[in-house]
Amino acid sequence: MELTPRRLWPDDPALADVLTLIQKEFSGMDGRIAPPSSMHRLSLERVTEQAATGEIWSIGTPPQACVFLTAKPTCLYLGKLAVTTNARNQGLARRLIKLAETRAKALGHTEIQLQTRIELTENHAAFKALGFNEVARTCHSGYDRPTSITFRKPV
Repeated sequence: MELTPRRLWPDDPALADVLTLIQKEFSGMDGRIAPPSSMHRLSLERVTEQAATGEIWSIGTPPQACVFLTAKPTCLYLGKLAVTTNARNQGLARRLIKLAETRAKALGHTEIQLQTRIELTENHAAFKALGFNEVARTCHSGYDRPTSITFRKPV
């Protein structure tokens, strides 16, 4: 497998594979997190829009890992970080996070940020091991308890 991250543009046919990857790998959250994952609102049109207005990077053909990058006023936001089950523990998420750090610096940011759900404690541990620090807990509309944790990492 080619391990070099590749940027996907709005006309890239691999965007459909990225959508499938995210849907498959995020499906394990169904029934585990509340509210349900925003992945359920993701469509090929929205993925294409992300490629046009932000960035999508993938590793492998077809994609075995992906991440969405979105420039925010104070940081570069990482979303939809996913790795196929059969490609886990090979450092693909770490490669995509390193890429995000490089992109953040190129865009003039000093931090990268991501969010994960309260219930996904294995993600909390993984992000902390990768140098992220918890900076906030937030709740989705209609909930009276925190549902997400925001993590940041200086670059």
